[in-house]
Amino acid sequence: MVPVATRSADKKSVPNTPPLDAVSLAIIEQLQEDGRRPYAAIGKAVGLSEAAVRQRVQKLLDQGVMQIVAVTDPLTVGFRRQAMVGINVEGDLDPVADALTAMDEVEYVVMTAGSFDLLIEIVCEDDDHLLEVINKRVRTLPGVRSTESFVYLKLRKQTYTWGTR
Repeated sequence: MVPVATRSADKKSVPNTPPLDAVSLAIIEQLQEDGRRPYAAIGKAVGLSEAAVRQRVQKLLDQGVMQIVAVTDPLTVGFRRQAMVGINVEGDLDPVADALTAMDEVEYVVMTAGSFDLLIEIVCEDDDHLLEVINKRVRTLPGVRSTESFVYLKLRKQTYTWGTR
């Protein structure tokens, strides 16, 4: 399991949360290396008791600073096609973003400034599945004006170490 920095609006995170101290960052870094690392081992590495680490981890989870999840390689679990899709929207972005967020194949939704109003990452079984998602579900959403797809040929780097290195 790997802690993942979360940016979701429906998490408990507060934009004005004070910066994390060095000990909290060290705990996060320990969990990023091994999300199953025992609290006692983390405590030894960061100079806290097991109970203190447990409390800090729970606080970080409650604040939405991180979440502990199992991260899979899509290729190894049957998903052979990934793509980033840029979307231009007419009118309010929120309803379109909400509809995209509800789609199982959409792993990432972000509102942007620039050439696109929204960027989404889609993970699909194959090209036919990708075409169905983009053509029949994304492009047909009310407010979607245009899309541009960027199909992944090879993933060279993917990390989850935001904020600690």
